[in-house]
Amino acid sequence: MLKFASLGSGSRGNATLIQAGSTCLLLDNGFSLRELGLRMARLDLHPKDIDAVLVTHEHGDHIKGGGSLARKYRMPVWMTHGTWRNAPCGEVPELRLFGTHTPAFTIGDIEVAPFAVPHDAREPTQFTFSHQHLKLGILTDAGSFTPHVVAAICDVDALLLECNHDLQMLSDGPYPPHLQLRVGGNYGHLNNDQAAQLLSQIDHGRLQHLVAGHLSEKNNCPDLVRQSLEAVCQTLSGRISMLHQDGGDGWFALTS
Repeated sequence: MLKFASLGSGSRGNATLIQAGSTCLLLDNGFSLRELGLRMARLDLHPKDIDAVLVTHEHGDHIKGGGSLARKYRMPVWMTHGTWRNAPCGEVPELRLFGTHTPAFTIGDIEVAPFAVPHDAREPTQFTFSHQHLKLGILTDAGSFTPHVVAAICDVDALLLECNHDLQMLSDGPYPPHLQLRVGGNYGHLNNDQAAQLLSQIDHGRLQHLVAGHLSEKNNCPDLVRQSLEAVCQTLSGRISMLHQDGGDGWFALTS
């Protein structure tokens, strides 16, 4: 079985656990050690249970707690060369560098495949995670999607997909013009319509879970997200879930 759980998703902090066999990976850590521990405890886990940390990019809501976590528990950290050059996380005990087009590699019982995404960071990447014919795709922090992105996630059994903002809410919302341009630009964050367009280009019929993440607290709402995703295919309705910023969420399990 392959399973994943968000410990928080949004501009105030991101972290996702991926677990299979005897391996537990943490994708990003935008939380303090104390907060991470509290959120993991709700899943009956402790930070020392993590085998490795993977980092998508250098923005603080994804990396600010990564260095302290790695140093305290002596765990390896995986990130791209570009992310490392800009990462505000200090020295780590074991650094593993890769490129956005590096072939898939294995960490314990999980195969990890990075893929490049358009985002305003130095060398941002997202990932798929595979275990025994099951495949999870995670795609957040991308202002647009490319054929390369579609190919990377076209055959996943579960997808954590960014649905950051509604275009009208962003336009009418509290963000100043320069921030609206950044968020809504090709190197910002996926909006609800883009998420739906991407979903229509992959094999969504095989999805056991479609999990909407990184929802803006000021420029989006779950009803609009669901409306956009269900417009692609009504049968998705029972498989759609929304992630939360505060507290995190429970496990999503993939089964053969």
